[in-house]
Amino acid sequence: MTAKEPFQHAVLEAVLERITFANEETGYTVAKVDTGRGGGDLVTVVGALLGAQPGESIRMRGRWGSHPQYGKQFHVEDYTTVLPATVQGIRRYLGSGLIKGIGPVLADRIVGHFGVDALDVIEQTPERLIEVPKLGPKRTKLIADAWEEQKAIKEVMVFLQGVGVSTSLAVRIYKTYADKSIDVVRKEPYRLATDVWGIGFRTADTIAKAVGIPHDSPQRIKAGLQFTLSEATSDGNCFLPEQRLIADAIKILQVDAGAVIDCLAELVVEEGVVREELPGEDAEEPVVAIYLVPFHRAEISLAGQLLRLLHNKSDRMPAFASVDWDRALAWLRTQTSADLAPAQQEAVRLALTQKVAVLTGGPGCGKSFTVRSIVTLAAAKGAKVVLAAPTGRAAKRLTELTGHEASTIHRLLELRPGGDAAYDRDRPLDADLVVIDEASMVDLLLANKLIKAIPPGAHVLMVGDVDQLPSVGAGEVLRDLLAAGTPIPHVRLTQIFRQAQQSGVVTNAHRINEGEFPLTEGLSDFFLFPVEETEDAATMTIDVVARRIPAKFGLNARRDVQVLAPMHRGPAGAGALNTLLQEALTPPRPDLPERRFGGRIFRLGDKVTQIRNNYDKGANGVFNGTLGVVIALNPEEQKLTVRTDEDEEVDYEFGELDELVHAYAMTIHRSQGSEYPCVVIPVTTSAWMMLQRNLLYTAVTRAKKLVVLVGSRKAIGQAVRTVSGGRRHTALAYRLQE
Repeated sequence: MTAKEPFQHAVLEAVLERITFANEETGYTVAKVDTGRGGGDLVTVVGALLGAQPGESIRMRGRWGSHPQYGKQFHVEDYTTVLPATVQGIRRYLGSGLIKGIGPVLADRIVGHFGVDALDVIEQTPERLIEVPKLGPKRTKLIADAWEEQKAIKEVMVFLQGVGVSTSLAVRIYKTYADKSIDVVRKEPYRLATDVWGIGFRTADTIAKAVGIPHDSPQRIKAGLQFTLSEATSDGNCFLPEQRLIADAIKILQVDAGAVIDCLAELVVEEGVVREELPGEDAEEPVVAIYLVPFHRAEISLAGQLLRLLHNKSDRMPAFASVDWDRALAWLRTQTSADLAPAQQEAVRLALTQKVAVLTGGPGCGKSFTVRSIVTLAAAKGAKVVLAAPTGRAAKRLTELTGHEASTIHRLLELRPGGDAAYDRDRPLDADLVVIDEASMVDLLLANKLIKAIPPGAHVLMVGDVDQLPSVGAGEVLRDLLAAGTPIPHVRLTQIFRQAQQSGVVTNAHRINEGEFPLTEGLSDFFLFPVEETEDAATMTIDVVARRIPAKFGLNARRDVQVLAPMHRGPAGAGALNTLLQEALTPPRPDLPERRFGGRIFRLGDKVTQIRNNYDKGANGVFNGTLGVVIALNPEEQKLTVRTDEDEEVDYEFGELDELVHAYAMTIHRSQGSEYPCVVIPVTTSAWMMLQRNLLYTAVTRAKKLVVLVGSRKAIGQAVRTVSGGRRHTALAYRLQE
């Protein structure tokens, strides 16, 4: 198609050959298309193309323009897909992996047999596909079903395109509502934020506006209030004070305060939220707390279950009530070849005589050895010991430490689709002692499910470092259990053992925790590469990971080294570093397949992490924070396979790839509960608002052998000096005070 004069509207029809850049958040895409005019020249198109896939024939509406660096370009305002009409186009279309079950080889055979009628045959008489050599009835039906689903999804997409919904979300909407998709989107758009993972309030609000839902509609205001509370739980709060909720909702919704107050009152009556008066910091002024229902129920339930366990008259380990502790500890010394310090001995006694106990302390203070001692004594008395941790890596470490099999909490409880557990109060675990490691990262909802499953008379020991960042999910359970006035027995280990004192990692972790600048010279396991500019810090981080550490220490850059960044955004944030590290460690290879999804490209060997709980995947679900490596990528089956750090192989449809992100670099928050041989931490002034003591402390304590800081002394000083401001809004400690 010939170009019109610049800045006049034009229509361009072409086959999408490849995407060179795509921004998932804005939909802005840079791509190369083949207009079919011969000569092999490809045209650059830029603009709103998110969702289009290589191989598709597309009709784009927009304007021709010129870029000073890249030359002539077509600026796309919107597009529709059209079916190709030539044999070559049909072969390319079918072979692109768009239709599940058809890859390039099968596309050649189908087009070779039917020619230009191939698409008509699939559409009108799919049973004729059996005429193609080596294509049986089972594959024929799979192709016909995939074609029908594609068509139905396309209809939904045509409707959603006007409101900027990407292909992957359109697919999710269709899979959730099927034939009712368009009806739900038109009449109840805010349902999408609740029902469809990946669609939040803001996307639903954009759609609602496009379909004519009034700005001050009660439907919109109630959804906005629930979104505000949901955002607060994502920030770690279990509730919001009423005045703060109203103020935040007004800011988000841009409506009158009266309308927000009225809709909040209706939500309380409808049982959409819970309103409760709690004691405030000032005894004279109570706090009016507004909860989403699941968090209110979980907080009350967790407090009640803990108190019931603590005071239960029965005891599943009665032998320790009257044990001769001198003899028991002497026997333990013969098993472990080491003495316990006084605080460790107290922790051992507490765990084996109290039904609920907490053990906390920093690195090098002997938490692990204390846990091993507790497990050894309990097992010697024939107790059934159950060990668990929040992540696969932490569970593996617990197994190695104690010699007893440990699992993740999710697998221990056998969490099912919908989040229900196979084990609960009516069907408790068969355990006398339950030990939970890395308890600082256990959030309110998971803690409630876990404690519900502890049988009466059993003992539960929560082990963790309370000075680390609190859980990613809502609550700060470990800190609340240790709060003044709660009846939960606890021991805090503070003595750093001699062997640990020789470690620069341990020494500096404690220095940071005490507000002192880490030592960065003369150590064999702790280094600082001083860099002032953020962009230079990013470049240096890549060099340190890909070249310097492997050369000096013989560590594998992908397997042994983890980059932990204070934040996701920015030039030295986890997002940008992932792109740079992927190019350095897993570059594209012409002989290997890859898959673009939005702004990301997935390749064989990629280090990835799951970013949502999905109870339908794997043997017992795959959970937020699970790490893995891409071991297979099948364009024909539209499937990617990840081997997780729990050695399970999990398949992902291409439409589900928004559940995965690259994990060469990750935020410090996402690293909780994991340990790595080496940690590299970019610390720059661009992350100023995030730089806090417990953030840097958590990052450093993730390293087993080696820490490398990259960045400015000023930024590190800011992190060391800044104590995290303010507690999360929780009431667990209050509910535990009898």
